[in-house]
Amino acid sequence: MERIENKVNNQMKDSNNVDYPDFDQMWSSIQQDELKVAGGEPVVLRPRKRKRFALVAGLSVALMATPVYAALNYDWSSMLSHREGIQSALEQGLGQKIEQSVTKEGVTLTVHTAFIDENRTVVLYSLKPETSQDVTDIDFKLIGLKDSKGNFIEGHHGHKWNKDLGEFQGYFETDWVGKGQTADVEFIMENMRLFDNKKQSISYNPNDSTTQVFPIQKDGLDSVTLQSFEEAEGKVLLKSTVTLTDPELESRWTNFEVINDTVKSVEKAEGSSYLDGGAILNQIFKSETLRKEGTKFRLSYDRILETKKSTWSINMNLSKKQLENGSFKQVLDIPMDNVPGTKIHEMKVTPTQVRLKFTRDDHNAIPFKEYQLDVGGTLLDGYFMNIQPNEPELRFEMAGMDAAALANQPVTLVAKHRIDGFYGDENDKPIHLTDISEKHQTATSSIAGYPISWTYYLKDNNLYVETLSSDPTFGGVDRTYYLDGKEQNLGRPEPNLTGSNKSIDVYKNFNKKELDIYIYSYAIEKPNEELRIPLKSGK
Repeated sequence: MERIENKVNNQMKDSNNVDYPDFDQMWSSIQQDELKVAGGEPVVLRPRKRKRFALVAGLSVALMATPVYAALNYDWSSMLSHREGIQSALEQGLGQKIEQSVTKEGVTLTVHTAFIDENRTVVLYSLKPETSQDVTDIDFKLIGLKDSKGNFIEGHHGHKWNKDLGEFQGYFETDWVGKGQTADVEFIMENMRLFDNKKQSISYNPNDSTTQVFPIQKDGLDSVTLQSFEEAEGKVLLKSTVTLTDPELESRWTNFEVINDTVKSVEKAEGSSYLDGGAILNQIFKSETLRKEGTKFRLSYDRILETKKSTWSINMNLSKKQLENGSFKQVLDIPMDNVPGTKIHEMKVTPTQVRLKFTRDDHNAIPFKEYQLDVGGTLLDGYFMNIQPNEPELRFEMAGMDAAALANQPVTLVAKHRIDGFYGDENDKPIHLTDISEKHQTATSSIAGYPISWTYYLKDNNLYVETLSSDPTFGGVDRTYYLDGKEQNLGRPEPNLTGSNKSIDVYKNFNKKELDIYIYSYAIEKPNEELRIPLKSGK
């Protein structure tokens, strides 16, 4: 142990002896790939089993915020596929090298690189659990930053297993950027949980349209309930609902898997979405996939292996100086044509990201589906974030673009595929549903000249109301309601996984035979409409 401490001390005295990764070499072999979570089936990243290494029997070793000595080649490309600006900055050799580690209870946290500019702060880290168990995932009760006054700073984080290095690679991102050019912060994690992945066979019968319940009663799971709904074009919506006996698992998602017994592979759902924090999973399958002879079904879920009630923390002094080159802010206050009460207020550019801040009147939506920034002919894809009320932000990752070059180029906002939302009118004639039962029944109506077909039925004492229009420019009925006196009772919308304008509202514990249904809101689409707004001219 003394020899180890002496070696650490000697290397800390001479920072030139530290071998850091060759980042140019690291990025020469980047491959673009993405771990899909939202809107698709979660990918289970199953690590290989690892051996436990003991330095000294009975002695817990903690390297408190010491430099990392092994020059490992870290590939962050899959972690940063939706944060291409950070990846591009890494390729340019930007980013503040931290390379500090701390070990607690056999898990080593290493902060590798940090970025801070006027748009965001990003920390790239790794976690290495030394355990013989087959760990497939980790989570924390708390992860974030603390400023110099001890204030906790929240953000977003994610991680992925690197089987070659035997550790998790992760990122933490926050809109907090401090007030000055430098900031003393503490990156902190508390109460870590280690998970493995388990499979439980389910004797689901795809030919039985009634609700099926299967007891699990182990590993914190009580049961899984399966409901099926026939869709158009020979497809089935499968809803799986998991109930728990261990509330500690409420934040964990489960997955219902369909196994092709011929090739022993998991059939991919055509669409999926989670509700209620992951307790409910909706999936779309082809009917023939579910009913194929020999097809098997199982539940995939996470099981808690260990809970480590320690705190991992690393102190850092972050500086914006490295990312100042090319950064600028410009007040625009440009009205958006045909979008009343909405202005593009400000553009903020850094080497990793462009942000457009909007101002708008109350309840005014910005009615486009796709956004791009045209920078001298190069297009950057954007996405909206609503951080402050009535001040939404469009964010564009600086993928392969230099911020200094952007300052000299003409910049135009391109908005495509307009979708306008409208509220229904109580004076509109309601849809009268009669003889409500488990039998599927239909009705027809129209709104704003668009034809609408209605299908309604009972299932498990809940009323399901489906709407669909044959006109593809009709964006769909967003919500429906019925009146109880003067009070509106809104249906609960189910996610649309079909790609059509079909929508489903659910009314729980329904026991009436007749009902007047109103349209609360609906949308009309103009997929070919495009709006171009010049933001700045070139030099």
